[in-house]
Amino acid sequence: MMKPNGRISTGTECDRPAYMEEHSMRGVHSAVDDIRRSVFTEVARLAYDGSDLSQVDMIPYQIVPGEVAHHRSDVFLERAVVSARVRLALGMDLNPNGPRMPLSAQIKEAYTDQKYFNEPLVNIIPYACNSCPPKQIRITDSCQGCISHPCMNVCPKDAIYLDKNKHCHIDQEKCIKCGKCFNQCPYRAISKIERPCAAACGMDAIESDELGRAKINYDKCVSCGMCLVNCPFGAIADKSQIFQIINAIKRKEEVIACVAPAFVGQFGPDATPAKLKAAMKVLGFADVVEVAIGADLCTVEEAKDFLEEVPAKQPFMGTSCCPAWSVMAKTLFPEFKEYISMALTPMVITARMVKKDHPNARICFIGPCAAKKLEANRKSVRSDVDFVLTFEELLGMFDAKEIDFKTIEFDPDDSLIEGSGMGRGFAVGGGVAAAVVEAIKHIDPDREVKIEYGDGLRECRKMLAMAKAGKRDGYLLEGMACPGGCVAGAGTIQPVKKSVVNVEKFKNDAAELSCTSSPFLDRLEEVEKKYE
Repeated sequence: MMKPNGRISTGTECDRPAYMEEHSMRGVHSAVDDIRRSVFTEVARLAYDGSDLSQVDMIPYQIVPGEVAHHRSDVFLERAVVSARVRLALGMDLNPNGPRMPLSAQIKEAYTDQKYFNEPLVNIIPYACNSCPPKQIRITDSCQGCISHPCMNVCPKDAIYLDKNKHCHIDQEKCIKCGKCFNQCPYRAISKIERPCAAACGMDAIESDELGRAKINYDKCVSCGMCLVNCPFGAIADKSQIFQIINAIKRKEEVIACVAPAFVGQFGPDATPAKLKAAMKVLGFADVVEVAIGADLCTVEEAKDFLEEVPAKQPFMGTSCCPAWSVMAKTLFPEFKEYISMALTPMVITARMVKKDHPNARICFIGPCAAKKLEANRKSVRSDVDFVLTFEELLGMFDAKEIDFKTIEFDPDDSLIEGSGMGRGFAVGGGVAAAVVEAIKHIDPDREVKIEYGDGLRECRKMLAMAKAGKRDGYLLEGMACPGGCVAGAGTIQPVKKSVVNVEKFKNDAAELSCTSSPFLDRLEEVEKKYE
């Protein structure tokens, strides 16, 4: 299997990913996290109460009380930003340039039987954006004017020159921002400045508007959500269905939660699977199912497809479970469209199984991923997945109901329907490929499988570029949009490295390791209808 630095190995257990430096902001709790989560909590509280929806106008004042601004130039701007985030949390369109009306005047737009997203899903709040400068390489006053001048020697455009004091400077008109000088300076006197949202975007979809503020090129965006969790000004947010889910529960509809395997540890050490299920029933969910059971079936289907298709009918096969990776691959490398597995994702397989057993149920997928919201919004999936929540949004519901995992009563025998260990391993980068290889070993023990996985969209693009050059023939390629895998998704709560440890333990605790041991395999045929 290939690690993010390009090394390849083979086997059934994937090496753990190296985390990218530009994502070091993740896992460090900040005021932006507090604001985002407070919005989810207050919207959930409003939905559960429901007696006076006009109280939605008070949410910005509850989150930003008093007359003194804490984070921005004035308190009115802080409240305006919170108000915009509330609009998106209600699933409403942002419309920043339209007429300003109180949220209560439009809340009926959100109060619907079922609310599919009007795209775009991920939005930049213009007046919250700091207009951070685009990527620049600068030589600071720390330059010592050394004799070797390695920065000048490696510059491919001769953009670096000396002043009369023998200190180096960069001609910005010549500079192509390659960063070679940055990497060579022995004094670290060269700085590299880049918009955090742009640095996190593996699709280069962050551009600038006429005022120098960040804007998203939606022709490139795949809604992975990495920009929204890496903006230090909290200027980027996605739409939510918290309000619609709670209202469906209040209408006494049977809403069943399907929880992605990355959930383990997200809500703290006291939130065991059994306690989580009990807490979600307090929220109003009729039942809770582990999506790892769908991951098991997805694994077996992809293993069979790989054995049948590679190399007899196609040079390689890409995995299907990450929607952002799948859309990226088909957009930037359309010639590979047929090489990305057409197996249903674990979310859809699980939803279809549950709906077979509960035809009148509404299915709510709960996971770490922003892109799953758009996957569920596809016309071909809408009948299977009604709602999508992130772990962060679910936390808002727990907080609104004041659920304490330390004291909640639960039935230790009433835990989640379990998936296999390999199915649970889908949550970590490399886990999908490891599961497919392990399944192949059961089906065809003599088959040797070469694997590569892309850790983040930039690495995924490099991986497909190598495939385009004919250097990945015979490979199983796993793509993950979020560096680290699903545990690093935009809707997660815990630091990535901590989550990797939790998932590994959860995986090892499974009753069965192999996906081929799933008791649900006989149901694969009834759910395996494929979609584009």
